[in-house]
Amino acid sequence: MDSAAASASPVPAAEAAQRPPHMAALVLARGGSKGIPLKNIKPLAGLPLIGWVLRAAIDSGVFQSVSLSANSVWVSTDHDEIKKVAKKFGVKVHHRSAEVSKDSSSSLEAIQEFLRHHNEVDIIGNIQATSPCLHPDDLIKVAKMIREDGYDSVFSVVRRHLFRWSEIKKGVNEVTMPKNLDPAKRPRRQDWDGELYENGSFYFAKKDLIEKDYLQGGKVIYYEMRAECSVDIDIDMDWPIAEQRVLRYGYFGKEMKLLVCSIDGCLTNGHRCLSEDQKELSSDDDDRVADGISLLKKRGVKVISKEEFSKTISAMKLDCEVKVQKRRGVEDLRNKMSLSWKEVAYLGYNESDVDCLKEAGMSGVPADACAAAQKAAGYICQSNGGCGAIQEFAEYILLLMKTVNLN
Repeated sequence: MDSAAASASPVPAAEAAQRPPHMAALVLARGGSKGIPLKNIKPLAGLPLIGWVLRAAIDSGVFQSVSLSANSVWVSTDHDEIKKVAKKFGVKVHHRSAEVSKDSSSSLEAIQEFLRHHNEVDIIGNIQATSPCLHPDDLIKVAKMIREDGYDSVFSVVRRHLFRWSEIKKGVNEVTMPKNLDPAKRPRRQDWDGELYENGSFYFAKKDLIEKDYLQGGKVIYYEMRAECSVDIDIDMDWPIAEQRVLRYGYFGKEMKLLVCSIDGCLTNGHRCLSEDQKELSSDDDDRVADGISLLKKRGVKVISKEEFSKTISAMKLDCEVKVQKRRGVEDLRNKMSLSWKEVAYLGYNESDVDCLKEAGMSGVPADACAAAQKAAGYICQSNGGCGAIQEFAEYILLLMKTVNLN
């Protein structure tokens, strides 16, 4: 949901003290780019550039709202096309004002603006859209450093084995001097630890630091990323080289094995049309449901419908198994298939679906789902139940599972 122009209501101090800290991921993505127009959504190895870090942030599971039921991954942007891409990945959008969207605007200014509108956030994980080899395990480890180990800020670095020499200004008759080596005793790479450099992949900081104009401060520590995953398109990567790095070292998302969804409210809207001889008539909506199921089955995802009331004629026509399922039924099915909850996608509609929505690796609801289900889901479809929601959710699942065709 887009952030409103008005600031969020202040969180009472007593309430803030009782709840776990709200950690939000924030990806800054201006529409303007001096080098490559709309670079942040340009396809890179089959996915929009920004999609690589959004997928890693979502799948890390560490960015959650106060209710701990929905992801708190945000894109701050001033461009409508970037907003559309962000929503397709199931993340939230903050409308970035013109005041902090200038070429001269700093990341800190844009983060501070976000916090003024979202006072409920305690910790910001500022993730750079131009770091497409970021993995969820990196974010999980950093979240622990902030939440459990007591650090106020953590930033990413990479180890480089580069010898530095002093710069000589043009026209000045001087000699260069070594900065980090003795030329008479040049160390071999294996005998030298190298040096740590910021790689710009992410900066985590508590809100009080950011409000004091710091992204790095307080009890501060670095997080060393693997060199092969330290890809920064802004600095040292052109597009073809970056694509090859991503193909080899990038994170390609969760692999879903099972989709469980309701019939009434998800696969259908609860209304069926019968002919004069009482035969059920097909509709365009039925075709869209079948298309969504077919998309997943082609990728090896088993589709099972959770029907709590009646096994409608439609259920028999949609090429998916029909079972009476609630939380226990899904647990039994998951155990029978030797699956973890992370390998289960769940499309729900009613309050009875909330427990499964919270547990599933990917969770979604149609646009007209009940409020409790919407609050628990990670993705809210733009389509209503029976009117394209299953196809939209299937496409979302496949987007997050997407692998690149190397042929």
